[in-house]
Order: sequence, then C-alpha cells, then structure tokens
Amino acid sequence: MLEQALAHNGLIAILRGLRPEEAEGIGRVLYASGFRIIEVPLNSPDPYTSIRTLRDSLPDDCVIGAGTVMSAEQVLQVRDAGGRLIVMPHSDARVLRAAKHAGLYLAPGVATPNEAFAALAEGADVLKLFPAEMLGPAVVKAWLAVLPQGTLLVPVGGIGPSNMQPYLDAGVKGFGLGSGLFKPGMSVEDVAERAKAYVDNWQSLR
Repeated sequence: MLEQALAHNGLIAILRGLRPEEAEGIGRVLYASGFRIIEVPLNSPDPYTSIRTLRDSLPDDCVIGAGTVMSAEQVLQVRDAGGRLIVMPHSDARVLRAAKHAGLYLAPGVATPNEAFAALAEGADVLKLFPAEMLGPAVVKAWLAVLPQGTLLVPVGGIGPSNMQPYLDAGVKGFGLGSGLFKPGMSVEDVAERAKAYVDNWQSLR
C-alpha cells in the first residue's frame, strides 16, 4: 500500500506540532488535495491521539504514520494508535527491527551509503534522505547507481517547489514536506491552499 500511495502522489505531509483537535480538519483537506501519506512527528502534542483521529477519519488508502520515532516502545504505541508507517531521523537497528516485527512500513533516515545499505538489510521500505539540504541531487544519482534497483529515496528537509525537479531527474520518487506545508496554528484554509499549490507543482513536474 505504501508504494501505491507514493505512486498516487509522492508528497508526504509532515505535520510537526499538530494538535489532536486540528487533526481531522487538516487531514481531510490534505486528502482532498491528493496527499496519501501523512506523518505526525512524535514530538508533537499528544501525537498518538492525532494519529488515531487521522486513521479514523480518513479513507483506508491514506497511510498514516509517525515521525521522529526513537524507540521500540514508541513503535508499538504508533501501531496501537492505528499508524502503519514508522519514520525515523536515524537508522537505529533496534527500532527498525521492532517496526518490521510489528508489520509496519519503515522509512529510516540515512545520510551515508553505509546507513542506506544497512537500513535496507533490516527491511526498510523507503529511505528518508535526511537532511536533504546537505545531500543534493548529485548524491542521489550516485547512490541510486549502486543501491538495489527499485530503492525508494525520499528527500526530507528544505524541499520546496524550486528544487524538486533536480531531485526527480536524479531518480527520487517523492518528498517529505514540513514547515512549507504546515506550521502549528495554521488554519485549515491556509493548509488547503498550500497543499493544492504543492500538488499542482508535483503534477506539473511529473
């Protein structure tokens, strides 16, 4: 399902700072705009409640997950809240194994080829290229030349409409979008406007 979601729209919404009372409204406008993967970082207020709200209020083809997952215990809490995707800033093998044992999709953060190969060996479904500001399209192209065919690389960090095309040309299949899409306190209308602009740009580039 994760690959299908990325194929539908390669943009991943990262809702850092989302409050539970905002989750349903924000989630609905993102889904209506075309987003099919939504991540709630665990350093947000009451993230498990937001994850549960998103899962209960959106269609099943929308993959709901958690970001900034740092422990095996958090993996289980995400699963129990209805999340299906574990996103990490790093590649801690204990967290990767816990996620795969729990039957969840896994997107660990990688910044070197060694980390990328190690994460894939532990069953990573997607590699989060982080921070993307330091790892440009030339790095992506070089990595994809040696990583297993079909490896999914998703840059996160500093991604905007102006710098997507070079990454796409290098072979990435999607992007994680943070503060350019959502910041705490934004209205539903503001998020809807930004979401539409991002999706329109994505479709024009594809």
